[in-house]
Amino acid sequence: MDLTTVAQEKLTALNHRHLLGLVDYSAEEIGLILETARHFRDVLDRRIRRVPTLRGVTVVNLFFEASTRTRISFELAEKRLSADTVNFSASGSSVSKGETLKDTARNIEAMKIDLVVIRHKSPGAAHFLTRCVESVVINAGDGAHEHPTQALLDLLTMSDLFASFEGLNVCILGDIAHSRVARSNIFGLRALGANVTLCGPRTMMPVGIEDLGVRVTHRLDEALEGCDVAMALRIQLERQTDGPALFPSLREYHERFGIRLAHLEQHPDLVVMHPGPVNRGVELASEVVDHERAVILDQVTNGVAVRMAVLYLLAGLMAPGEEAAG
Repeated sequence: MDLTTVAQEKLTALNHRHLLGLVDYSAEEIGLILETARHFRDVLDRRIRRVPTLRGVTVVNLFFEASTRTRISFELAEKRLSADTVNFSASGSSVSKGETLKDTARNIEAMKIDLVVIRHKSPGAAHFLTRCVESVVINAGDGAHEHPTQALLDLLTMSDLFASFEGLNVCILGDIAHSRVARSNIFGLRALGANVTLCGPRTMMPVGIEDLGVRVTHRLDEALEGCDVAMALRIQLERQTDGPALFPSLREYHERFGIRLAHLEQHPDLVVMHPGPVNRGVELASEVVDHERAVILDQVTNGVAVRMAVLYLLAGLMAPGEEAAG
């Protein structure tokens, strides 16, 4: 699907009040977000990287789980849009005294806020929050459920490299069972017409995942055959605390499922992505992380533009592109 065409056919606003996941976002809505993000990326290339679009709008970042890239990216996006930003972290807050998510959110909303960005370890936390507050809610990652803005920045990065998603072959590698990034990317890629292959150990592959319209293999060489984009996922040891180990060792995982320089030599057009943080020598060989066909830093740059676009569109203050293009 040609994203320029999608963006021009097109919506002038999102059909959703919140961004909780990409599972029910249409190709047209995704196209609108990506097109708007391109306008904001132009803003980020200026000498003065700030626009007054969200002046007077208050955004609260509720982070109940550790984050670096996502939190900083949202904070920068809010500042670039001139929003008033309040940052909340669970450590040192009333949460440590036993306050519930519902009470925390309602107390903060009583201070008259407009948007809430939430990162939480529990799947469904963002959905739950919409029943507790009147503010717009943006999901910055909820457990192993979804991470929609990460998928959107991944899609923006791919759209810079390929003219169309229709027929694009994308392989997502690694710990699928614990990955919110994989789920959001599957929903977004499938909506835009891409073919998705999942690859990883059987112990890390959810039962019935094929029902989402993806192909599953447990052999890396098979997964990379005909692949345009390989997205390696971080091994999330912090989510694997229950039950036996899911693979013998990190060394063996790298041998069987890690992307190495030899793979780039065998597939000269292959583009490598990773949502970060990268475990060098596990998901990707160190030489691959630093290779010119690894677009990991481009993903980080696009993250700010995408989050600016999401904040802007969900705030609904003006016609899309008006302030961004100016």
